[in-house]
Amino acid sequence: MSQQTDMLGMSVREFAAAAAAKTPTPGGGSVAGVIGMLGTALGEMALAFTRGKKKYAEHEPYYAHLADRLACARRMFADLVADDVSAYSLYQDAQRQADGPEKTEAVQVAVAAAINVPREATKLSLAVLADLRELEDKVNPWLITDLMAAAVLAAAVARLSDYNVRINIPQVADTRQAEEIRQSSASDLARAAALLDDIEQAGRKYLA
Repeated sequence: MSQQTDMLGMSVREFAAAAAAKTPTPGGGSVAGVIGMLGTALGEMALAFTRGKKKYAEHEPYYAHLADRLACARRMFADLVADDVSAYSLYQDAQRQADGPEKTEAVQVAVAAAINVPREATKLSLAVLADLRELEDKVNPWLITDLMAAAVLAAAVARLSDYNVRINIPQVADTRQAEEIRQSSASDLARAAALLDDIEQAGRKYLA
C-alpha cells in the first residue's frame, strides 16, 4: 500500500508533512476525517475516566452504550479518510478521459462522490456532537474541557465538510439538486454550531 493511501499508518509528524507537501492528498477532506477521529477519541477519553466511579454508577448502562457508539464513530471517520482519497482519484481519472458524453457522465459520478464523502462526515460529526451533549451532565467535571474540545473538533469537521461540498456544487449538472445539497449542508452546519454552543454553555460553569 502506498504512502498516499496508508495515511492512517503514518505518524502524526508524517501526516502533517504529507498535508504540507505539494500533493493533492491528504487535503482538507482527509484532514477533516483525522480531526473527527481525534475529537471522538477525546470524547471517549472523557467517558473512560468517568466510567466505574461510584458517583456515576446509575449511568453505567448508558456509558456502555455510548462507548460502543463513539468507538464506531471513530472507525467511521477513519474510513472517510480513505474514502476522500478514493473520491479524488475518481475525479482525476474522469478528467483524464477524452471529451465526450462518457467523460461528462464520469465527471458527474466523481463530483457526486466528492460531495458524498464530506456530507457523510457532517452527518457523523452531528451524531458525535449529539452524544457529547448528552454526556455533558454525566461526565466527571474535571474532564469537561476535554469534552468541550471534542465538541469543537467535531463541529470543525462540519465546517470543513461544508467548504468541500460548496466548492464542488458548481460542477453538479442538475441545478435543483445542487441547490438542495447546498441548503442541506448549510442546515447541518447550523445544527453543528447550535450543538457546540449548547455544550460550551453548559461547560462554562466549570471554568474560571
